[in-house]
Amino acid sequence: MRFSANLSFLFKDVPFGERFGRASAAGFGGVEFMWPGLDQVETVASAVDETGLEVALFNFDAGDMAAGDRGLAGDPDRRAQFRDNVPVALELAARVGCPRLNALVGVRRVGLDPEVQLEVARENVAWAAEQARAQGASIMIEAVNSQQNGPYLLDTTAQAISFLDTVGADNVALQYDVYHMQRMEGNLAGTITRLLPRIGHVQIADPPGRGEPGTGEVNFGFVLSLLERRGYGGWVGLEYNPTTPTTEESFGWMKELGYA
Repeated sequence: MRFSANLSFLFKDVPFGERFGRASAAGFGGVEFMWPGLDQVETVASAVDETGLEVALFNFDAGDMAAGDRGLAGDPDRRAQFRDNVPVALELAARVGCPRLNALVGVRRVGLDPEVQLEVARENVAWAAEQARAQGASIMIEAVNSQQNGPYLLDTTAQAISFLDTVGADNVALQYDVYHMQRMEGNLAGTITRLLPRIGHVQIADPPGRGEPGTGEVNFGFVLSLLERRGYGGWVGLEYNPTTPTTEESFGWMKELGYA
């Protein structure tokens, strides 16, 4: 099982550029992160060169998260902002050898038909997938829980799969977030078993608090074992908020489950 440290959640006691070294020192071979911002692009490239870490995935620009944005792909008024970011993100992906980029579709906007937003998202994602194809990269689509993130456009696995089917590109896959989907629908084992061929990336955190495995309601020993038994060979991103004094102390679950 390959675990990637999500640097937007872990090691937050140090500046972003220093988190790569912390992840490497903790034994990780891979990292992932949200869009770091234009001002951090060179920092990311240099840190990857220095540490030799593999970048498993990062997000396209998702807007102002602090202000409530959760993605731009489904906002008709921000089509240009999304598309302007795509070549910049793909250039960074090429520099650091990242094969996956997550395109968050965003929340429903008041006064707009969600089907109109979804059609905009389909067009944007299909366009991004075509740009990514030239460098062998794939686009991930993630269902996100609406309990914490407003009325998200895709908040169930079924909706995300339907979206993938209508986009119809072979380099667009499901990013399965255990935390979000346990909050929204449960049935983790059944969903993983049924949809594993469609899953391009997995992320984990333990609901309801989004802490490390062992702090909530999910049996991660079972879930991770199931992924292995079913032949999942991709990365599992640790996208959780540590409940321990330091990020490093939050990795005890890996030893308990036999992964360290």
